[in-house]
Amino acid sequence: MYRKGALSMPKVSETDLSERRTDILRAARTCFVTYGYDGATVSRLEKETGKSRGAIFHHFRNKETLFREVAHRDMVRMTDLAGNRGMIGLIRYLLEDPELAEWWGLRVEITRRIRHDDQLRDAWEQDQMALRTAVTERLEEQRESGRLRTDISTATTLQLLELVLEGVMAHLVSDRESGLLPEALDIVEQSLRSTENRN
Repeated sequence: MYRKGALSMPKVSETDLSERRTDILRAARTCFVTYGYDGATVSRLEKETGKSRGAIFHHFRNKETLFREVAHRDMVRMTDLAGNRGMIGLIRYLLEDPELAEWWGLRVEITRRIRHDDQLRDAWEQDQMALRTAVTERLEEQRESGRLRTDISTATTLQLLELVLEGVMAHLVSDRESGLLPEALDIVEQSLRSTENRN
């Protein structure tokens, strides 16, 4: 029953809250990539997200928490892609997808921040472990199915692929011409296939 003078606040559904949180994360990611962690001031975050300081920090305790969540969200996506496509497939996807191409710039910021942020470093290490696990499981499946060569251990293959990922990242961050990268990835991929599966 309505009482005169009583104010009722509209309820926000869990779906709406989740969508707002996702919108903030997406826009904050762009802000961190564009300006770096230090340059992504609260006023710039407000402008990029279209939300007030209060709205942003209602969902995230502070800028550090927001950055950690952006980094984690990206790594969850990378792990899903690597589990489905493999490490080379992940790298190819990163080269082709305009939004994910920004991940290289964000990763530079993450690498810089983990020296000063223990919570980010711990979360990053866990996310890296999840990525390695996903790639290792895919490599093992490929070895068992006969698609991958077996004269190189899975651990060594994983390390090679991680080096390729780091090399591609360094190449892209330096703004060098990346037109030959797909061909180079073809060579790496071909060299890891079993003899029966080489073109």
